[in-house]
Amino acid sequence: MTDYRKICSEIEAAAAETAMFIVREAENFDRNRTERKGFNDFVSYVDRGAEMALVEHLSAILPEAGFITEEGSSSKKGEKYCFVIDPLDGTTNFVHGLKPYAISVGLLDDDKPVVGVIHAVGGNEVFTAWKNGGAWLNGKRINISAAAKLSDSLVATGFPYYDFERLDNYLQLIAWLCKHTHGIRRFGSASIDIAYVACGRFDVFFEYGLHLYDIAAGITILREAGGKISDFSGNENGLTGSEIIASNNTLHSEFLQKAAGFGL
Repeated sequence: MTDYRKICSEIEAAAAETAMFIVREAENFDRNRTERKGFNDFVSYVDRGAEMALVEHLSAILPEAGFITEEGSSSKKGEKYCFVIDPLDGTTNFVHGLKPYAISVGLLDDDKPVVGVIHAVGGNEVFTAWKNGGAWLNGKRINISAAAKLSDSLVATGFPYYDFERLDNYLQLIAWLCKHTHGIRRFGSASIDIAYVACGRFDVFFEYGLHLYDIAAGITILREAGGKISDFSGNENGLTGSEIIASNNTLHSEFLQKAAGFGL
């Protein structure tokens, strides 16, 4: 039987070492060395350096594992295991000297999320989870909130930055949420948003236009904390990030219905 707990601990150590690299580079970061991968989609030498370091460390943990990486440092295929890496989730924040941003590493076993580590760089917070092992923040057990209705909830989201096809519907839903919840927050790092749902700081997070590397670690952390994550149709399997609703479970059906009512 695979020792997911041990693997999680080793991923955590790899992420901590990589975080030190990011912190050092942030001190004298040169924004002029930032590149555009697409409209409003940035990448820096820090993203690439962090990802290369993670691939090296993780290859030593599970040499047989494949990789899905945001910056393409490795496209190795694994028959059973696959690491899914976002080396700097929140690059736009980082480029502008803002926080939060995070290292996000998930492990898939036969395409199913089984381990997650989200290291919030600069926040001294490390969220971890492994299958059937619970969810943890800096070594302390975490759980989702007890909010029972949207009117008692704090909602997080991320605004579309390249796919604006559903923007009008999205903004209409946000307008409704502004009037009927405790408020809306937009941090700019999906992995941290999901982790915050897992520890009860947020009650719901939703966004579209994400990728698997944005959510792979968060899926395990949220589920182990008692939460639920699905697409806008309620499907919980085979998530890619194209549509995401992460919640404390209790609010999931209500939010799905509300999103559908606004054409999402």
